Amino acid sequence: MAARPGDLGDSRSGRIPDDAGAVRSAVLALHRTTGLPVVFGGAVSSAARDRLRITELVGNTTDSLNGLVVHNGNGLGGKAMAMGRPLWVSNYPCSASISHDYDKPVGREGLLSILAVPIVVRRRVRGVLYGALREPLSLADRVVGAAVQAARDLEQDLAVRDRADETLARARPATSSARWEEVRAVHAELRALADEVTDEPTRERLRQASLRLAAAGLNDAPDTSPRPALSPRELDVLSYVAIGCTNAEAAARLGLLPETVKSYLRSAMRKLDSHTRLEAVTTARRTGLLP
Repeated sequence: MAARPGDLGDSRSGRIPDDAGAVRSAVLALHRTTGLPVVFGGAVSSAARDRLRITELVGNTTDSLNGLVVHNGNGLGGKAMAMGRPLWVSNYPCSASISHDYDKPVGREGLLSILAVPIVVRRRVRGVLYGALREPLSLADRVVGAAVQAARDLEQDLAVRDRADETLARARPATSSARWEEVRAVHAELRALADEVTDEPTRERLRQASLRLAAAGLNDAPDTSPRPALSPRELDVLSYVAIGCTNAEAAARLGLLPETVKSYLRSAMRKLDSHTRLEAVTTARRTGLLP
């Protein structure tokens, strides 16, 4: 049976998903890609960075691991946290390379061969992914590689989320007209970040955050004419044009070719019924597409 999802803390509207939610997605993906019978994981608490709580489990038959607090250095996962690298054992209760603080909950679940991969962002451990067998067998290189790749993908997503949080934080004090250029730069960066993440819900949240910033630029009596329907990439390009980027600069920031940027810009200008870049930006701001 699958354990109940753990407490994800503050889920106020507009917040980037927390680490536990991201770990859940990685656990599900690892279970799909490897076929391991049991996959689980947990995030490190921001208040106590020397421990993690296991909250996400797939394939478990008991609740013995659900909510288990793993301390840095203890057991297999704690040792992986301390060393900052993947570790695995083929017979958990008999292994001489780890401490045995968690033998009882692990034993109740019947796990023997276990892999633990730490999730490290900016040299700080943010969580651990585990995969396990109920037989004392060596894990295949393919399985270990898939677990490491799942952790690397999660690290990238968390790093992008951190940058998005920092970017949004810079935008919050922007209340005067003198700060609107910073808001516009933040908007462009958020849209670029959205294209870097692999997790679709996170990508959509980042895009929604950019739309909220754009709407914040509307006057009390906004233009009521129909809003043109620009594609995400057209908005990406226009957001960089709006902060003064050339086509080549926008291409470099978005990972596109300059000719591709020019094509998106022409399409956006056509949809906005504009003849120049400046006119397109002005129309997009007036209709709430850009801040």
